[in-house]
Amino acid sequence: MLGEDHSLAHEFPEHLPAIKNLTQGDKGFAKQARHYDDLDREIRKLELNNSPIEDDAMHAMKQERAELKDVLYQRLLSEQSH
Repeated sequence: MLGEDHSLAHEFPEHLPAIKNLTQGDKGFAKQARHYDDLDREIRKLELNNSPIEDDAMHAMKQERAELKDVLYQRLLSEQSH
């Protein structure tokens, strides 16, 4: 669905405490989470404006978002197990 919110908070509401803890206590996680959310906002903006970029560029952005999401999710799971 175009313009759908894929922010970390929206994707992983059950992990909000871990997102907050990691964002405050781990600069690396915070930087990746910020990049993920910025990328998600940019993708949504482009989708809502009829994707005024090449399909390959949009695909690359979505692929990067998916890869970051996986990395961040693994960190959240690791945080939950502590």
